Amino acid sequence: MKDETKLLRQVHPSFIQDGRVSSQAFRPTPKDEKQLSVYDGDLIEVQPAYEHYTKTLDLPSVGVLAVTVEECAQLELVTRSAPLVDFEEHAVIDFSSCGKGPAEKKAKILRKKAEERDWLFQDTGS
Repeated sequence: MKDETKLLRQVHPSFIQDGRVSSQAFRPTPKDEKQLSVYDGDLIEVQPAYEHYTKTLDLPSVGVLAVTVEECAQLELVTRSAPLVDFEEHAVIDFSSCGKGPAEKKAKILRKKAEERDWLFQDTGS
């Protein structure tokens, strides 16, 4: 992945609070083992990533936001390709070097960067 590679993050409906995306969208949950799943934007376009997530994986998403490899690196977060069976576009943002407090702070910064970029795709319900 290159510095400018967009890491596509699906936003679960529960991550929208009072009409805004919460930083929870960019923070791994305990089941994630400090590895935040994203799509490698060099390997898949935004709309197909959304369709893969919502149709193939049958998971809920209200849309796609993105941060770049460089933005993660600026926060000392390692990003890497993490292909899965039938899902070669899978990548992760690795939070394993962070404690809870630093991870929350970095997630807020990533959310802000993603918001500045704006939605790359949003489900309009049509």
